[in-house]
Amino acid sequence: MFPVSFGSDNHSGVHPEVWKALLKADEGFAPAYGEDPLTLEVLNKIESLFGGDCQACFVMTGTGANVVAIQNLVKSFNAIFCAQTAHINVDECGAVQKFTQARLQVIPTTDGKLTPELIGPYLLNNRDQHHSQGKVVSIAQSTEYGTLYTIEELKVLADYTHQQDMLLQIDGARLANAAAALDCSLKDITKEVGADIVSFGGTKNGLLFGEALISFRPELTSDIRFYRKQCTQLFSKMRYISAQFDAYLKDALWKKNASQANAMATLFSESLRNIPEVEIVQPVQVNSLFVKIPKKSIEELREKYHFYIWDEAKNVVRLMCSFNTTEKHIEEFISDLKSSLVR
Repeated sequence: MFPVSFGSDNHSGVHPEVWKALLKADEGFAPAYGEDPLTLEVLNKIESLFGGDCQACFVMTGTGANVVAIQNLVKSFNAIFCAQTAHINVDECGAVQKFTQARLQVIPTTDGKLTPELIGPYLLNNRDQHHSQGKVVSIAQSTEYGTLYTIEELKVLADYTHQQDMLLQIDGARLANAAAALDCSLKDITKEVGADIVSFGGTKNGLLFGEALISFRPELTSDIRFYRKQCTQLFSKMRYISAQFDAYLKDALWKKNASQANAMATLFSESLRNIPEVEIVQPVQVNSLFVKIPKKSIEELREKYHFYIWDEAKNVVRLMCSFNTTEKHIEEFISDLKSSLVR
């Protein structure tokens, strides 16, 4: 049996309501490639949830969502600005560069967040024919550090991006956690702030697979279905993605799952702060914690729990909570950590 995992919210299973929806969808026949009535209905629901006047489609993976989104916005001579810690830079095996042939311009940050002040110096040579031309600012909400852009920060960043004749793409693999933490709607942190294209993740929040892409600039993304096919993200039996999202949207299950994960991370942080030998090194705003723990304890804890070492030199680990993380899981981890520290 795999140990209790704080390694990733990808390590959690499928929410029971999502399984029920999958079983219901597994009846009879349905047209393929998104032509079935359920897919059309659920995409309409997603578009309404994000404020309307937008275009939604499904892809299979988070990497696929980023690739398909960005490929619609750039040419090969463009540059894509992202934080150094961004998933598209660190964890997608160069997928964006391979499919777009554009360059990633990575920007160091202390908290995973981009600002106009950080981006500005990298635009000094823009419009010079010898340089890749900045076209997309790609951010994650929440970030890979578990930090959040406030609504005002998003507005400022979107305004600046558009003033520079660029576009704002949001990697929303954990967009549900961000909306739950900010206590706002999905529209509030996407359409209303001026984002151009975003993803709405499901895999990290109780779905088996599947992500939604929402474009607020349909005139720029009219070819999205062709890029989706080229990127091998067009799923044949689309009803199985649609059924999951139907359950995900019903009674705001997406927000309930995300709120549970966030709440467990908050509880975790409160317990860790009572241990003098431990230091939380990033704000705990969603469902992730970045914690400095003595090396000896890290080694002992990893014999029982699964989690990742974020910065080996500084003994910083990442602890992730998910919709099925329980108080008991946290209590046992804290108890084992305390025992390790006194041995």
